[in-house]
Amino acid sequence: MTRFLPLPIIFLLFLIVPIRFVAQVTTVSDVKERPTATAVALETGPVIDGEVMDDPIWQQIEPFGDFTQAQPNFGRPATEKTDVRVAYTKETFYVSVVCYDARPENLVVSDARRDADLDNTDAFLFILDTYKDGQNGFVFGTNSLAVEYDAQVDNEGQGNFNANRQQGGTIGGFNLNWDASFVVRTQVNDYGWSAEFAIPVRTLRFQAGKDWGINFRRNIRKTNEIVYWASMPVGLDLKRLSLAGTLTGLNLPSPGNLKLIPYVLGRMDKDFNDVDPKNRFDAEVGGDVKFSVTPSLTLDLTYNTDFAQVEVDDQQVNLDRFNLFFPEKRPFFLENAGLFSVGSPGEVDLFFSRRVGIGENGSVVPIIGGARLSGKLNRTNVGFLSMFTEEVAENGIEENNFTLARVNHEFKGRTALGAVFVNKEGLQSDNYNRTLALDGKLGLGRKARMSGFFAKTEDPNDTINAHSFKFQTDYNWNNWEMRAAYTEVGQGFNPEVGFLLRSAFRKPEGLVLYHLRPKNPNAKILEYRPHISYRGYWNFDGFLETSFLHIDNHFEWKSGNELHTGLNITTEGVVNAFDISRGQDVVIQPGTYNHAESQIVFFTNRSNPLSINIRSVIGGSFGGTRFVESITGRWRIGDKFNSELTFLYNNYQLPVGNFTANILSTRLSYAFRPNIYLQGLIQHNTSDKLWAANIRFGWLQQANTGLFIVWNYNVFDNEPLNNSIIIKYTRMFDLVR
Repeated sequence: MTRFLPLPIIFLLFLIVPIRFVAQVTTVSDVKERPTATAVALETGPVIDGEVMDDPIWQQIEPFGDFTQAQPNFGRPATEKTDVRVAYTKETFYVSVVCYDARPENLVVSDARRDADLDNTDAFLFILDTYKDGQNGFVFGTNSLAVEYDAQVDNEGQGNFNANRQQGGTIGGFNLNWDASFVVRTQVNDYGWSAEFAIPVRTLRFQAGKDWGINFRRNIRKTNEIVYWASMPVGLDLKRLSLAGTLTGLNLPSPGNLKLIPYVLGRMDKDFNDVDPKNRFDAEVGGDVKFSVTPSLTLDLTYNTDFAQVEVDDQQVNLDRFNLFFPEKRPFFLENAGLFSVGSPGEVDLFFSRRVGIGENGSVVPIIGGARLSGKLNRTNVGFLSMFTEEVAENGIEENNFTLARVNHEFKGRTALGAVFVNKEGLQSDNYNRTLALDGKLGLGRKARMSGFFAKTEDPNDTINAHSFKFQTDYNWNNWEMRAAYTEVGQGFNPEVGFLLRSAFRKPEGLVLYHLRPKNPNAKILEYRPHISYRGYWNFDGFLETSFLHIDNHFEWKSGNELHTGLNITTEGVVNAFDISRGQDVVIQPGTYNHAESQIVFFTNRSNPLSINIRSVIGGSFGGTRFVESITGRWRIGDKFNSELTFLYNNYQLPVGNFTANILSTRLSYAFRPNIYLQGLIQHNTSDKLWAANIRFGWLQQANTGLFIVWNYNVFDNEPLNNSIIIKYTRMFDLVR
């Protein structure tokens, strides 16, 4: 136990550099009164061409602005003026903005594709809380190239997510794969740049007769500024809807909404493992129907569902004895994903949509079709999903029905109570698996919240302790982020339509983090983030299987560079021997392994044409030593060409043997126009001896529909494995326009 005595001293060392700024720290004991804006009713909408300054319709509307810095100088007024106007007709919701800029020739635009990351560019974004519930909303944004950016937010964005739609997926909180049908146009001029948004009312879900929550954000890259209309405390952002402003003056009728989204697809496949490899040709048709039952409740129907245009999974190496998590990327399952997400994202997911249509080995299980009803009835979120999948005899998969029913009632004060029922039923057998759960959250003012869930599973097997639960308390205010939680998964808990990172454990965890900002506006440091976190996993015999104590400090400069320094104290308890090398006969024996390791992360400003990200972990592992090195280089040419090269190097030197496991990944993209792009992902996994190439061409139309051409080629152990060429065309027909 003596080895843990110096830890408080070590933690204090991480505070030595920033401690002299304690007297100058910027804190927020409360927030300013939330601002209010008025939407102006119009008989005729403006022409959407990006011109705001000389448009007579916009010029008759009084603008509003007064944006406040979140960074680099918290609480100070924005250094550039921003004029916003909001209007609407019976059919369309309009937003215009004039972003004044003293040096418009230096505007930063890094990517022209739809839903490209706007964080490191000059950009304008806004969020609409159309239910005025302080929890759920729609995000729209653009840059000076008129990129279409849209996303869906639930639970104020809290959840596990990967923000890059082109590379990842999401589990609740923030859904970048939600695609709306809207128009945005921009212009760049001597005064800066301007933008106009025209969003069809039927694109949004809302409750008639209510004011909306609204907030606006602007990025000014030449000064690395992030500014908000409704100011945000340190550590919070646009998604914190309970702190948004209010939009009044709305008198919108209930719009009809019926969209038909068919597709046609042709593909050619060749499997080199066949006795006589030949090209196989297939053609498919299918599609979706979207119907608004009410302005806030939508029915989606799908037939012969296909996701050929979706990027393949990133390669991963499993260097432990637990499950790997691959995020959902398929658009049908990502719409309203947060409503259906219950549990602890990425660790105990009670519903994991990748179980529908994807086999255990990643193979495709054809989806016959299904239906989804989702939306809101007053303050109650409701969701129903039912999907049917085909039999795949060679993989031992029978025909199945997957059904999920979800209800969640939101009370005032960031409080909610809900339930979910998940059922998997074999259509030709008595096999079934069911999960039933209750979940809720209790808001403790604006600063803190308690949340949790309790779940049980049922199947034909006679199991014990088929339960799981989690209780968590969060505090996020006055520059502090604190969290404490306890999770338990019983030995018999088996959600077959969910995801378990590991089974049968008891896990306490905690985090304390502080945002320490120098008050001196001339300081080069933007923020220090000293923090300490812990998580531990015990099995039901009281044996410690994993313990991870992390002590760290993040240094973020106003230039956009960032450095993370960390120390990890680890314990790994192995109950059963396992092959960590995946076939290289390096077998870890049962026992308890206590170690320490150093960790350092450094990355440069991603708004620059060339940027790098380096991560290094060196320390003990399973009685020996491991070296984990990761380097990512990004290079762009203007706003058209983007490239990213990542090399992950794992070197283990253990008493039972040595081995390496590496991944090389290259991403390339060229945007001919914001709606026409060519993307490539080439990966090499040394553990699986696999080379994989995924090349995609997209010509987008409304709401991410259009023409897609996809080529896949896989090589195993230097021999061709399989390849395919897919051409898919999908189009949206608005039947009530």
